[in-house]
Amino acid sequence: MTRKQFDLIVFDWDGTLMDSTATIVKCIQAAAKDLGLPIPDNKAASHVIGLGLQDAMEAALPGLDPRHYPRIVERYRYHYLSKDKGLALFEGVREMLTELSQQGYFLAVATGKSRVGLNRALDAANLLSVFDATRCADETFSKPHPAMLQELTRELGQDIQRTVMIGDTTHDLQMAINAGAAGIAVQYGAHPAHELETLNPIYAANSVPELHAWLNENA
Repeated sequence: MTRKQFDLIVFDWDGTLMDSTATIVKCIQAAAKDLGLPIPDNKAASHVIGLGLQDAMEAALPGLDPRHYPRIVERYRYHYLSKDKGLALFEGVREMLTELSQQGYFLAVATGKSRVGLNRALDAANLLSVFDATRCADETFSKPHPAMLQELTRELGQDIQRTVMIGDTTHDLQMAINAGAAGIAVQYGAHPAHELETLNPIYAANSVPELHAWLNENA
């Protein structure tokens, strides 16, 4: 098989592989309500998806006394853990990952989730063995800092210029730019298409099957 552009394909998790955007938004809002704080609207809550949890809460609820944020994180986790068993992969994700792995690509995840949260999600989705490496926001710098992609390429011995980051947020695409990697947007997740387009992804997919088909032809 002749490689076209990439050896390493890195995926975001929430809103890219896992259909979790609406649940995350509701959990952020519920955490704020629990503490009697201003409840962010859907746009504000969805915009912070992809960031590390503390960073996300600070961005969704700016200007609060810093001592509030650990409590918001705690309440968010409480609500999310009560709902995450009902979450599912987007249709076509399992088939796409299996085929890409069989074609010899290195596959990785770069996520704003915690290590415990990602491992829990991977285990529930039966995908623990599919990825060659993963990075979480509580292990290194949060997106859009380039560290996750830099560390993944070093760990797997890959060239950043032959690496592509696939995500549903501007945080994902900005991380790719900052690292010197290519970026692909998916338009079915947390951030609207017009915001993703401002960062000039090499491709924008409206669905997982569309993404899968493009990767087969072009990656």
